[in-house]
Amino acid sequence: MFALGSFLLAGLICQSLGQYDYEDEYYIPYAPLEGASTANCAQECECPPSFPTAMYCNDRSLKFIPIVPTGIKYLYLQNNFIEEIKAGVFDNVTDLRWLVLDNNIITSEKIQAGTIDKLGSLEKLLFSHNKLTKPPGLRTKSLDELKLVANQLNSFPATTLSGMEHLTTLHLSKNKLTTESLTGAFKGLKSLLLLDVSENMLKKLPSGVPASLLMLYADNNDIDSVPGGYLAKLPLLQYLRVSHNKLVDSGIPAGVFNVSSLLELDLSFNKLKTIPEINESLEHLYLQVNEISKFDLTNICKFSSPVNYSRLRTLRLDGNNITHSSMPDDTANCLRQASEIIFE
Repeated sequence: MFALGSFLLAGLICQSLGQYDYEDEYYIPYAPLEGASTANCAQECECPPSFPTAMYCNDRSLKFIPIVPTGIKYLYLQNNFIEEIKAGVFDNVTDLRWLVLDNNIITSEKIQAGTIDKLGSLEKLLFSHNKLTKPPGLRTKSLDELKLVANQLNSFPATTLSGMEHLTTLHLSKNKLTTESLTGAFKGLKSLLLLDVSENMLKKLPSGVPASLLMLYADNNDIDSVPGGYLAKLPLLQYLRVSHNKLVDSGIPAGVFNVSSLLELDLSFNKLKTIPEINESLEHLYLQVNEISKFDLTNICKFSSPVNYSRLRTLRLDGNNITHSSMPDDTANCLRQASEIIFE
């Protein structure tokens, strides 16, 4: 259990650093190589004696979920050919904590009512790479992680996450969600730290996002503007990624990114013509592949002095209409901490 939790934490940190490159499935829990199972185990699966509350049924070409015996709290069913979740399959383990169903072919219509939604102690539900058109019914108040990446979600009822005050991580990327379909979806999520809605069909950043958020990923959508004061409502936000969208200067209100909490801002692959105003506390700014033709230093540093300067360490401007010669004379004072400034 400890080792698997460490993988999860490492994955969350990994996704928060620098110009990122990470795999979607940031941990894959496999059974320890012990060659034996406890007596209390489905014959299709493996329950290692060193971890008797876990049942590993992954990578076994299963077309169904075996009946889960009493005492199992961690169930791994990823990488199979499971098409449905039948009634009664979890009747013996209503206290199940982890349920991993990634990489199967389950549809929303084939999830029987009263199966997943009876798991009142569930902490992690990993349901990526299936064929869901709507999220499964959930009644648990203990969930801390929900992953529905790469399904076919086109709706997300506002009541789906109701009462989930412990939810910290929500992955909804690679679906067919619109701005409207997420209306009211995040109400009451007091502990949410990471929200990933990248690779959907959003035209605006999601509304009603909780003030607890540290990381918001909205890459690869159709977003053309950021509402005035949007980040002011997220006082803890450190990482904002809106790359590969349709942002233009007129859609960026003055000072909207000038917030002291932000450490990384990714606006690459948009249609910006100027460098937006940022706060001196920002450490990583990605603006590559826009239409920027002027290096406006005042949007990075209002003025430079021994105690007033930008904390930027990374500034990417490659793929724009700008070169090193565009940098004003006072750039060295302003960007004294920068270790990487890329123009081409």
